[in-house]
Amino acid sequence: MNRRNFLSQASGVAALPACLSGAPKSPQPNIIFILTDDQRWDALGCLNHPFVKTPNLDRIRREGALFSNSFVTTSLCSPSRASFLTGTYAHRHGVIDNTGREFEPGKTPSFPELLQARGYETAFIGKWHMAPHANPRRGFDYWLSFRGQGVYTDPTLNENGREFQAKGYITDVLTDSALAWLGRKRDKPYCLYLSHKAIHEPFTPAERHRDLYRDAKVPEPPNYRDDLSSKPAWQRRRKDQADVPAARKPAPWNPKRPDRFMDYYRAIAAVDEGVGRIYSLLEHAGTLDNTIIAFAGDNGYFKGEHGGRGDKRLAYEESIRIPFLMRYPRLIRPGSTVDEMVLNIDLAPTLLDLAGAPAHRGMQGRSLRPLFEGRSQGWRDSWLYEYWVDLNPLLPRMVGVRTRSHKFVRYPDTKDISEMYDLRKDPHELLNVALDASYASKKQELENELARLMHDTGYPQS
Repeated sequence: MNRRNFLSQASGVAALPACLSGAPKSPQPNIIFILTDDQRWDALGCLNHPFVKTPNLDRIRREGALFSNSFVTTSLCSPSRASFLTGTYAHRHGVIDNTGREFEPGKTPSFPELLQARGYETAFIGKWHMAPHANPRRGFDYWLSFRGQGVYTDPTLNENGREFQAKGYITDVLTDSALAWLGRKRDKPYCLYLSHKAIHEPFTPAERHRDLYRDAKVPEPPNYRDDLSSKPAWQRRRKDQADVPAARKPAPWNPKRPDRFMDYYRAIAAVDEGVGRIYSLLEHAGTLDNTIIAFAGDNGYFKGEHGGRGDKRLAYEESIRIPFLMRYPRLIRPGSTVDEMVLNIDLAPTLLDLAGAPAHRGMQGRSLRPLFEGRSQGWRDSWLYEYWVDLNPLLPRMVGVRTRSHKFVRYPDTKDISEMYDLRKDPHELLNVALDASYASKKQELENELARLMHDTGYPQS
């Protein structure tokens, strides 16, 4: 099945219909949430990246709000995605790793399910990545997904329970499907959850972008030369290693990074183009300003920090910080910046609030509406980070607290040292001060706050 036939069958209209009705103008806004995979918080042109260009994502920032201190409560794909959907921590929704778990809709319902119950037409398009099947999930009137991570080229898709093989590059296929669904005639507001595979490994850009940034030079991260000497021993250990060295020295930094490294950034380009196409459709339909457009990444990603690290999972800033943008001119002032700490679990209660729907009583996030209205008094001063043992045997369970100025992380299942950073003096987390006597009082304060957060959020006590 080629893309044109697929789109015709999926929507009953051409990919870009001549007559777009959208949802009727009403107090209830339309909602589009776009999620990328493993996109770092700073991999946006609007954040002064040295070479990455994202003009359409930058437009959301220019016409809406940038959350400059946005984080995930677990830096791992499946748990974070479940947290975006349910507004709860991993230990509550139960998707604590990438091994195929699924949250229980009756216990922790997704925000699209709750919106559907309030009269919204809902769609999920893209990567689900929880239980290992692509069948439709509860709460969606339209479903288009794939099993697990999927593939970048000619993916096998499940549309409303019917499997078929599509042709083309996955980001474009998902964007085309989103445009077809958005272009349908409807008489009620809608919620589209567009969840991209990009930019997950194996980093694969569209063919048209294979030479993008060819001449770019990648600056060395400020903490690339971290020798890990002040950090827990498990961080310096390598698989099947008998002795753990006291320090590690990374190879010299190469500003002309190999294509695999650059393909990570190139893969963002098709996502950005897709956002531009969605903008065009909404403008043509006359529904742009009655539509909430939210964009985020599902977790951060290391690109050489802390001695050459890749991947995510750890509680360092590069791993837990995410890009987060939102446009809704009825409430959000264009070009605004929200500096308060916001979390992935805040998305669900925010969208429900803006749609006039009540949040589920089990949700642990908070609506961001007060921050849009300039009311930050009483906002959170700390939050809980959790990581459960996953497929990497070298990484232990983690619990930590992040405040405006400090971070404290401990590893409950090991006898190794904890980590503590004064983020005001050491934003790149080079010097672990957990054993520094001059920080003893602050360490105790953070340990107490961590215990409080674990108790208040219902973290299982071991």
